[in-house]
Amino acid sequence: MARRPSQQAEGAAAAPSHVTSDTSDIARAVASHDRILAPLGPGRQEAGLARGQAGHAGTTPHSWVLRPLDGCPDGIGNGVTIAFKAADRTPMDAAYAAALAAGGTGEGGPGLRPHYHADHYGAYMRDLDGNKPCCVRHRPPA
Repeated sequence: MARRPSQQAEGAAAAPSHVTSDTSDIARAVASHDRILAPLGPGRQEAGLARGQAGHAGTTPHSWVLRPLDGCPDGIGNGVTIAFKAADRTPMDAAYAAALAAGGTGEGGPGLRPHYHADHYGAYMRDLDGNKPCCVRHRPPA
């Protein structure tokens, strides 16, 4: 029987290592991701803007934004969600507000999602390239 995320051990072997989202405008995307992720605590780990990439290491999983490695135009994956765990609800509310202030759009404001489970608190947004990052907490408020 599968366990709810709130029951899974942190750092489990099956946990994702990193996520990537692509962009055709690396400077704009990095600035947007900096603002979205700042309330969650991670700082930018690497900024290889000349190489077309930047990473944020303080998230689980690590987040990378980059120009497509295959040289094809960037695009979004319909239904793909990049979910960042948050320590509490307040930083999630701030991340959502930051995403909107940076020009992103809302895909479901901060709030409980009891259709997932009783403690699922999420905030869903689209960044400037149409990717869908979200913040999630699977536990009651701290």
